[in-house]
Amino acid sequence: MLMLVDCSKCRTTLQLPPGAQSIRCAICQAITHIADPRSGPAPSPPPSSSSSYQPGHVPPSAVAPSPYNHAPPGQPSHAQGRKRALIVGVSYRHTNHELKGCINDARCMKYMLTNRFKFPESSIVMLTEEDPDPLKWPTKYNMRMALYWLMQGCQPGDSLLFHFSGHGSQQRNYNGEEVDGYDETLCPLDFETQGMIVDDEINTTLVRPLPRGARLHAIIDACHSGTVLDLPFLCRMDRQGKYIWEDHRPRSGMWKGTSGGEAISFSGCDDNQTSADTSALSKITSTGAMTYSFIQAIERGHGATYGSMLNSMRSTIRSTDSGSELSGAGGLVTSLVTMLLTGGSLSGGFRQEPQLTANEPFDVYTKPFFL
Repeated sequence: MLMLVDCSKCRTTLQLPPGAQSIRCAICQAITHIADPRSGPAPSPPPSSSSSYQPGHVPPSAVAPSPYNHAPPGQPSHAQGRKRALIVGVSYRHTNHELKGCINDARCMKYMLTNRFKFPESSIVMLTEEDPDPLKWPTKYNMRMALYWLMQGCQPGDSLLFHFSGHGSQQRNYNGEEVDGYDETLCPLDFETQGMIVDDEINTTLVRPLPRGARLHAIIDACHSGTVLDLPFLCRMDRQGKYIWEDHRPRSGMWKGTSGGEAISFSGCDDNQTSADTSALSKITSTGAMTYSFIQAIERGHGATYGSMLNSMRSTIRSTDSGSELSGAGGLVTSLVTMLLTGGSLSGGFRQEPQLTANEPFDVYTKPFFL
């Protein structure tokens, strides 16, 4: 269970990672120490002498620094609230699972957010292996801490975005909460030794605490990612653009929605599909098919509503897929993790259709899309 504590300096509500004895506030940089119930009162926090994190200085009693320490949310981007984003691109370099386009995806997403949607650069945390700072590598620990940072201190009017480009997979669910019997997962850089990040954890960290008046968008470019945020409703759309909302709420009655906020996710494919890492779309360099089609929908003026976004993304991928460029020699289908776990094969020509999920149903053709 997550523990909520107030920052000792600015009183912002913080989510304490399991087992941590202290936490640094992403807003004022003060360190709040958590008292051991078997001991006396918590020590007084040291004064914060700088408004930015200094990698060379870590108080001995503080938890090891993590990505959220590097990116204060900055000034509000508009009167209605702050914008901040977490962007993760995992290439799995020098492994059998290496992907070519994920870091390109991360760079392109950051460029679009800062230039088109006016996200302050200081309010974006980006995790990739190319960063010289190992605290900004997309390891499981760093990803977890960055997810906490993204939700930390969220207020009504805030706009949050989580983008992930990398491997996704599934694992058997034994508590009956999943319609298909499987949990969806994201694979951090060190998933082979530290394990994957499961949809239940992502929902608990990002979705359920989202307060009324705040918005969260997730753009997940990974295999088996249709319901990776465990949102209660999935928009099942056919090729003619007709749709119905499927109810994916757990039979157990467990709440998977928000605390009044709005959570919407675009994902690269359905839970039983794979997602492509390919050069067939850009013709220049490798990208994730879903990230490329998402950005293209916006750049080509198809981003008026969520329905027009989803149709445009699917059309872009379908037109390329029909030429067999998203599978086989035209591009590497990112199903290597699934192959390892299930003994499957790349043969057969996988297809992907981007999906839309949300915490509650809405009219996709009238609801304006904006970040």
